[in-house]
Amino acid sequence: MKRIITVFLLSLTVSFTANSQVVYEHISNSNIYSFLDELANDKIIDINSTIKPYSRVYIANLLVDTKSSVEELTTRQKKELEFYLQAYQIELDYPLNLKYDLLKKRRNVALAYNPIGAYYKDSLTSIWLKPILGYEYFTNDNGSLTHSWGGLEFGGYIGKHIGFYTSLRDNNLSRNVIRPEYFIQDQGVPVKHIDGGIDYSEARGGINYSWNWGSIGLIKDHIQWGSNYFGSNIMSGRTPSYGMIKLNLKPAKWFEFNYYHGWLVSSVVDSSRSYWENDRYRTVFHPKYIAANMFTFKPWKGFNFSLGNSIVYSDIGVQAAYLIPFLFYKSVDHTLNSTYQHGDAGQNSQMFFDISSRNIKHLHLYATLFIDEIQLRSITDNENSRNHLSVKGGFKVSDWLVENTWLSGEYTRSNPLVYQNYLSTVTFESNQYSLGHYMRDNSDVLNFAVGYKPIRGLHISATYSYERHGDDYDYATVPSSSGLPFMENVKWKRQIFLFSAVYEFVNNAYVYAKYQYSDITGEQDYIKKYTPEYYWGKTSTVTVGCYVGF
Repeated sequence: MKRIITVFLLSLTVSFTANSQVVYEHISNSNIYSFLDELANDKIIDINSTIKPYSRVYIANLLVDTKSSVEELTTRQKKELEFYLQAYQIELDYPLNLKYDLLKKRRNVALAYNPIGAYYKDSLTSIWLKPILGYEYFTNDNGSLTHSWGGLEFGGYIGKHIGFYTSLRDNNLSRNVIRPEYFIQDQGVPVKHIDGGIDYSEARGGINYSWNWGSIGLIKDHIQWGSNYFGSNIMSGRTPSYGMIKLNLKPAKWFEFNYYHGWLVSSVVDSSRSYWENDRYRTVFHPKYIAANMFTFKPWKGFNFSLGNSIVYSDIGVQAAYLIPFLFYKSVDHTLNSTYQHGDAGQNSQMFFDISSRNIKHLHLYATLFIDEIQLRSITDNENSRNHLSVKGGFKVSDWLVENTWLSGEYTRSNPLVYQNYLSTVTFESNQYSLGHYMRDNSDVLNFAVGYKPIRGLHISATYSYERHGDDYDYATVPSSSGLPFMENVKWKRQIFLFSAVYEFVNNAYVYAKYQYSDITGEQDYIKKYTPEYYWGKTSTVTVGCYVGF
């Protein structure tokens, strides 16, 4: 641990010429991500949407780049652009000029505040303080459900190199509808999973040091790797946030590199270190870590090819080899934990690939592949395959034929045993939530959606989802020489029709209404295991809500 801290602090002392700082925009801010995606599909800007979250400065620079092509924007897009430039003023060299502000300028000092935050900016420091508030109400034939939350976000920049941020969000759910086993995309709840209402909190934050072609930081946040519109099958960002060292490098226009080393939560009790004291049992978990990297190559504008690998490891402490960002970790594992000499001493490694193309104007095509285990000799054998893979392919069309509209489709298939492991301490999970796709193994999902943005800030959409899950298999009981058929029996099936309208009336403040028809069928044991009771059977759920901040 001392080595890790030393390496990190030494990196901060290196002198670079900086032109940006790094504070991450949370992946739940879907409106700005959707707008940037639309601009990229229209070939106004060029982005790497495989890796999220983006930094706020990166977003601000993309918005500035868009201004140079303002004549190519629709009327609504022009208004969106000016709206979001207001939201990212503190990242730009503009003086603070916020709507509803009380602005004071004295000796290059600006102070502003409005209904959604307070802002300070001088020649050295930029700081913001924002509220986080929200309430949503659900109702269907099974009764009502409420979710309320509140907290604060604080962040800013010091000089040209340092970015920092922190946020705390305290939540209350009147029913516990979020658990690791449920087939839902909601972010995980970092508390004991009980029936009835629950209170829980989520703290995120970090400090980053940046230079003109990269950044390094110590953060606790959600990350998402893999092109998708309906849930990533590489790193989904669904687990509770966890701490990590994060590195991003962009040394050339045609290349980008991302790496992180994270401290996961195993939820596996270490009985040798747990103990009784004062009539209470002190539970200690086995430590658990992940190292992951992604190399992205951009041979021409609008086309990205990414490949990377990861390893989840435990029982050997923080391993120096896994702190080397550029390695192929499965090969490292063979050196550290030779299974020929020491039996099942190995760790759990993965590989992944992502292709994203926006070479045809208005059209985004993408495909991802997650490899947990593969035997090339049986890759075409659906009945006896040991290929633990998850594959995804999809498209999105924006502003084609009809302005301000979009259409998307996506299919995901995850073979039996993908994301699983026979050792509970090295599963592809944190807090028991899968790091990968929310449907996990032996499942597939088909999604279609259509949307319309009639005015600035208003998103209207309709989505259809068809989801299936087959037999449950236990990795530990399957012979290593045999494979399993994909979806031999459909044990759980869900169809969803979702209609939603979301309006961002001021920066980071939203009101919304949704109607969801859900039909869940299958074996009762599977329905109980994978579905909140609130949504069993056929349900028509109406949701209304409002929130400020993320």
